[in-house]
Amino acid sequence: MSLERGQEQITRVLLWRHGNTDWNAAQRVQGQLDVPVNDRGRAQAQAAAAVLARGEAQLMITSDLSRCTQTAAPLAELIGLTPERDARLRERHFGSWQGLTTPEVRERFPESYARWRAADPDPGDGLEPLADLGKRVSETIRQAAERVPGGTAVLVSHGGAIKYGVAALLGWPEEMLPTIAPVQNCHWVDLILQPSYGWRVSAYNVGA
Repeated sequence: MSLERGQEQITRVLLWRHGNTDWNAAQRVQGQLDVPVNDRGRAQAQAAAAVLARGEAQLMITSDLSRCTQTAAPLAELIGLTPERDARLRERHFGSWQGLTTPEVRERFPESYARWRAADPDPGDGLEPLADLGKRVSETIRQAAERVPGGTAVLVSHGGAIKYGVAALLGWPEEMLPTIAPVQNCHWVDLILQPSYGWRVSAYNVGA
Protein backbone atom coordinates (compact mmCIF):
# COMPACT_ATOMS: atom_id res chain seq x y z
CA MET A 1 0.00 0.00 0.00
CA SER A 2 1.49 3.35 -0.98
CA LEU A 3 1.01 6.35 1.25
CA GLU A 4 0.26 9.69 -0.36
CA ARG A 5 0.22 13.26 0.89
CA GLY A 6 -1.00 15.59 -1.79
CA GLN A 7 0.38 14.18 -5.03
CA GLU A 8 3.55 12.76 -3.53
CA GLN A 9 4.15 9.10 -2.91
CA ILE A 10 5.68 8.20 0.43
CA THR A 11 7.95 5.22 0.86
CA ARG A 12 7.97 3.62 4.29
CA VAL A 13 10.65 1.53 5.99
CA LEU A 14 9.87 -0.14 9.31
CA LEU A 15 12.88 -1.21 11.36
CA TRP A 16 11.71 -3.95 13.71
CA ARG A 17 13.84 -5.20 16.58
CA HIS A 18 13.83 -8.92 17.36
CA GLY A 19 11.94 -10.45 20.29
CA ASN A 20 13.31 -11.17 23.73
CA THR A 21 16.05 -13.76 24.29
CA ASP A 22 17.35 -15.41 27.45
CA TRP A 23 20.54 -13.37 27.02
CA ASN A 24 18.55 -10.13 26.96
CA ALA A 25 16.98 -11.15 30.25
CA ALA A 26 20.39 -12.00 31.74
CA GLN A 27 22.05 -8.79 30.46
CA ARG A 28 24.53 -10.90 28.51
CA VAL A 29 26.21 -9.28 25.51
CA GLN A 30 24.96 -10.93 22.33
CA GLY A 31 26.56 -8.87 19.60
CA GLN A 32 26.83 -11.10 16.54
CA LEU A 33 26.55 -14.40 18.43
CA ASP A 34 23.53 -16.41 17.31
CA VAL A 35 21.06 -16.54 20.22
CA PRO A 36 17.44 -17.65 19.60
CA VAL A 37 14.33 -15.94 20.90
CA ASN A 38 12.65 -17.41 23.98
CA ASP A 39 8.96 -18.04 24.65
CA ARG A 40 8.44 -14.41 25.59
CA GLY A 41 10.13 -13.32 22.37
CA ARG A 42 7.92 -15.59 20.28
CA ALA A 43 4.80 -14.17 21.92
CA GLN A 44 6.06 -10.63 21.32
CA ALA A 45 6.65 -11.42 17.64
CA GLN A 46 3.13 -12.81 17.22
CA ALA A 47 1.57 -9.71 18.79
CA ALA A 48 3.68 -7.29 16.78
CA ALA A 49 3.06 -9.18 13.54
CA ALA A 50 -0.69 -8.65 13.87
CA VAL A 51 -0.10 -4.89 13.96
CA LEU A 52 2.63 -4.70 11.32
CA ALA A 53 0.61 -6.78 8.87
CA ARG A 54 -1.75 -3.81 8.43
CA GLY A 55 1.04 -1.99 6.61
CA GLU A 56 0.84 -4.41 3.67
CA ALA A 57 4.60 -4.57 3.17
CA GLN A 58 5.97 -5.56 -0.22
CA LEU A 59 9.45 -6.45 1.03
CA MET A 60 10.91 -8.08 4.14
CA ILE A 61 14.63 -8.27 4.90
CA THR A 62 16.04 -9.72 8.09
CA SER A 63 19.39 -10.04 9.79
CA ASP A 64 20.68 -13.57 9.23
CA LEU A 65 20.87 -14.23 13.00
CA SER A 66 18.17 -16.57 14.29
CA ARG A 67 16.61 -14.16 16.79
CA CYS A 68 15.65 -11.98 13.81
CA THR A 69 14.59 -14.72 11.41
CA GLN A 70 12.41 -16.24 14.14
CA THR A 71 10.86 -12.85 14.89
CA ALA A 72 10.14 -12.27 11.20
CA ALA A 73 8.36 -15.60 10.70
CA PRO A 74 4.86 -14.72 12.03
CA LEU A 75 4.63 -11.55 9.95
CA ALA A 76 5.96 -13.31 6.85
CA GLU A 77 3.23 -15.93 7.21
CA LEU A 78 0.51 -13.32 7.66
CA ILE A 79 1.43 -11.28 4.60
CA GLY A 80 2.71 -14.08 2.38
CA LEU A 81 6.29 -12.88 1.92
CA THR A 82 9.56 -14.79 2.13
CA PRO A 83 12.06 -12.68 4.08
CA GLU A 84 15.44 -12.10 2.52
CA ARG A 85 18.52 -12.37 4.76
CA ASP A 86 21.18 -9.69 4.86
CA ALA A 87 24.17 -9.85 7.21
CA ARG A 88 24.46 -6.05 7.07
CA LEU A 89 21.48 -5.91 9.44
CA ARG A 90 23.37 -7.78 12.15
CA GLU A 91 23.95 -6.23 15.53
CA ARG A 92 27.12 -4.33 16.31
CA HIS A 93 30.06 -6.69 16.80
CA PHE A 94 31.06 -6.40 20.44
CA GLY A 95 34.49 -7.97 20.12
CA SER A 96 35.88 -9.45 23.33
CA TRP A 97 32.71 -8.62 25.22
CA GLN A 98 30.48 -11.07 23.37
CA GLY A 99 29.06 -13.78 25.62
CA LEU A 100 29.82 -11.91 28.85
CA THR A 101 27.38 -10.32 31.28
CA THR A 102 27.57 -6.59 31.89
CA PRO A 103 29.27 -7.04 35.31
CA GLU A 104 31.84 -9.37 33.70
CA VAL A 105 32.60 -6.81 31.01
CA ARG A 106 33.01 -4.07 33.60
CA GLU A 107 35.44 -6.24 35.58
CA ARG A 108 37.51 -7.67 32.71
CA PHE A 109 37.57 -4.68 30.36
CA PRO A 110 37.35 -1.60 32.58
CA GLU A 111 38.99 0.78 30.11
CA SER A 112 36.86 -0.01 27.07
CA TYR A 113 33.77 -0.27 29.27
CA ALA A 114 34.39 3.22 30.66
CA ARG A 115 34.92 4.57 27.15
CA TRP A 116 31.73 2.88 25.94
CA ARG A 117 29.78 4.32 28.87
CA ALA A 118 31.15 7.75 27.94
CA ALA A 119 29.73 7.29 24.40
CA ASP A 120 33.11 6.77 22.73
CA PRO A 121 32.18 5.56 19.20
CA ASP A 122 35.28 3.34 19.01
CA PRO A 123 36.07 2.13 22.57
CA GLY A 124 38.46 -0.68 21.65
CA ASP A 125 38.70 -4.40 22.56
CA GLY A 126 37.28 -5.33 19.18
CA LEU A 127 34.01 -3.40 19.34
CA GLU A 128 32.82 -2.38 15.88
CA PRO A 129 33.17 1.40 15.41
CA LEU A 130 29.79 3.13 15.30
CA ALA A 131 30.65 4.72 11.96
CA ASP A 132 31.01 1.28 10.39
CA LEU A 133 27.79 0.03 12.00
CA GLY A 134 25.82 3.06 10.87
CA LYS A 135 27.17 2.85 7.33
CA ARG A 136 26.21 -0.76 6.69
CA VAL A 137 22.72 -0.46 8.20
CA SER A 138 21.87 2.88 6.59
CA GLU A 139 22.95 1.52 3.19
CA THR A 140 20.53 -1.38 3.65
CA ILE A 141 17.70 1.00 4.55
CA ARG A 142 18.29 3.15 1.46
CA GLN A 143 18.48 0.16 -0.86
CA ALA A 144 15.29 -1.33 0.57
CA ALA A 145 13.45 1.95 -0.03
CA GLU A 146 14.67 2.07 -3.61
CA ARG A 147 13.10 -1.33 -4.24
CA VAL A 148 9.59 -0.36 -3.06
CA PRO A 149 8.97 3.23 -4.21
CA GLY A 150 5.67 4.35 -2.75
CA GLY A 151 5.41 1.12 -0.76
CA THR A 152 6.54 -0.41 2.51
CA ALA A 153 9.55 -2.49 3.53
CA VAL A 154 10.07 -4.20 6.89
CA LEU A 155 13.65 -4.72 8.05
CA VAL A 156 14.14 -7.00 11.07
CA SER A 157 17.29 -6.13 12.96
CA HIS A 158 18.79 -5.43 16.41
CA GLY A 159 18.62 -2.63 18.95
CA GLY A 160 22.00 -1.04 18.37
CA ALA A 161 21.91 -1.62 14.63
CA ILE A 162 18.55 0.14 14.35
CA LYS A 163 19.48 3.12 16.52
CA TYR A 164 22.81 3.83 14.84
CA GLY A 165 21.58 2.95 11.37
CA VAL A 166 18.82 5.54 11.70
CA ALA A 167 21.29 8.06 13.12
CA ALA A 168 23.63 7.60 10.15
CA LEU A 169 20.78 7.78 7.65
CA LEU A 170 19.44 11.04 9.08
CA GLY A 171 22.80 12.61 9.85
CA TRP A 172 22.23 12.99 13.58
CA PRO A 173 25.30 14.53 15.27
CA GLU A 174 27.41 12.28 17.48
CA GLU A 175 26.72 14.28 20.63
CA MET A 176 22.98 13.72 20.19
CA LEU A 177 23.17 9.91 20.18
CA PRO A 178 23.35 9.33 23.96
CA THR A 179 20.02 11.15 24.30
CA ILE A 180 18.21 8.67 22.03
CA ALA A 181 16.63 5.78 23.95
CA PRO A 182 17.30 2.22 22.77
CA VAL A 183 14.59 0.39 20.84
CA GLN A 184 12.94 -2.24 23.03
CA ASN A 185 12.46 -5.89 22.09
CA CYS A 186 9.93 -6.30 19.27
CA HIS A 187 9.37 -2.54 18.98
CA TRP A 188 10.02 -0.67 15.76
CA VAL A 189 10.99 2.62 14.13
CA ASP A 190 8.81 3.99 11.33
CA LEU A 191 10.76 5.90 8.67
CA ILE A 192 9.18 7.70 5.74
CA LEU A 193 10.80 8.99 2.57
CA GLN A 194 8.98 11.83 0.80
CA PRO A 195 10.46 13.56 -2.27
CA SER A 196 9.87 17.09 -0.98
CA TYR A 197 11.29 16.41 2.50
CA GLY A 198 13.65 13.44 2.26
CA TRP A 199 13.90 10.98 5.15
CA ARG A 200 12.02 11.58 8.40
CA VAL A 201 11.13 9.63 11.54
CA SER A 202 7.36 9.11 11.74
CA ALA A 203 7.46 7.05 14.96
CA TYR A 204 10.15 5.69 17.26
CA ASN A 205 10.13 2.72 19.67
CA VAL A 206 6.54 1.73 18.85
CA GLY A 207 5.16 -1.58 20.10
CA ALA A 208 2.08 -3.75 19.82
